[in-house]
Amino acid sequence: MLSANRQQVTFLPTDLESILPEKHGARAVWGFVEGLNLERIYGKIQAVEGEAGRPAIDPKILIALWLYATLQGVGSARALAQLCEMHRAYQWICGGVRVNYHTLADFRVAHAEELGQILTDSAAALMAQGLVKMKRVAQDGVRVRASAGAASFRRKRTLEEYRQQAAEQVSKLRAELEADPGATTRRQAAAKKRAAEDRQKRIEEALKHMPEMEEKRKAGEKDQARVSTTDAEARVMKMADGGFRPAYNGQFATDTDTQVIVGVEVSNSGNDAGQMPTMMDQIQERYGRRPKEILVDGGFGRRKDIEAATEKGSTVYAPVMKPLDSGRDPHAPMAGDSETIAAWRARMGTEQAKRIYKERAATAECVNAISRNRGLQQFRVRGIKKVRAVLLWFALAHNLIRGLQLCLAAPATS
Repeated sequence: MLSANRQQVTFLPTDLESILPEKHGARAVWGFVEGLNLERIYGKIQAVEGEAGRPAIDPKILIALWLYATLQGVGSARALAQLCEMHRAYQWICGGVRVNYHTLADFRVAHAEELGQILTDSAAALMAQGLVKMKRVAQDGVRVRASAGAASFRRKRTLEEYRQQAAEQVSKLRAELEADPGATTRRQAAAKKRAAEDRQKRIEEALKHMPEMEEKRKAGEKDQARVSTTDAEARVMKMADGGFRPAYNGQFATDTDTQVIVGVEVSNSGNDAGQMPTMMDQIQERYGRRPKEILVDGGFGRRKDIEAATEKGSTVYAPVMKPLDSGRDPHAPMAGDSETIAAWRARMGTEQAKRIYKERAATAECVNAISRNRGLQQFRVRGIKKVRAVLLWFALAHNLIRGLQLCLAAPATS
């Protein structure tokens, strides 16, 4: 009888190129990355050939790894590093280059501006091919749990006490480090000192954001304002399940015809008021034009925002608030309405507007759901700048798939 013997040494000679099928998704990701203009990222590389130091890893490898990992729902740098050791698809992308989780984690958030430009270039390329028209855009927010717990929020007085304690601890550890001759003890003390300095920095950051939180409180309640010592920019928000947790409000603007994401933004505001003008300005800056029609839910529909969008040439489709008086027609002009607001009310009462508005849920909410399914449940990074970088990875991964599908569906040109 032949039994398994897993201790025996076997040799399986193969090359990395042959370990993946020709139509494997990792190859599609690599093909997308090879077509990108990465001059700005290459320009940041400080390692110089022929000089002392370890050679830099090609950014193409790191971009492809994070795009493929995002599509597969992998959001942890440690998990990705392990996959690069064990999983054939990630091994193929690495091409024999070893990566560690520190490099992966740093790269993920280090190039938010460049990732934004890649989003612009890739979406603009689809527009140039006539695959994306950007006539009608739907915008929606997705509230994502922050990397901070509710218990990390502290009042100003408590933060000031923590700051004093942290400063004393750093001073004490610095003195011990300078006085102790033991190498091992010095290393341990240095690690403690770094941890204490990091805590001190986070407390200082929390205190810096305290005036903003106090401003939002009523007179007499300012001493109740709280800021997180883990992530000072996170804010407690009402989530989709009705609970309240520290979170960020991510914003995607999506072309309704193709579900291609054309804009990405993030805020730490718990509501969507004021987010539409910011996103439309971003789209104008990215592509040199605005969509003719904007579809948003009621949270975006402030009067001044509707007027601003209309003035700049876009037609807004947003639901009209249900009147307190059940006998009043919600689509009839109200006293004090401007011409623009009166026209918006009347427009939303038409069958055409109702038909158009149905595209919002089918587009914006669908894109949000896809991102959730790919792991956009909780951020593993802290701070708005890093959170924006993570959202851009999700947008790029989403557009990669949509772009491939659009190109395959496009009629062949002779």
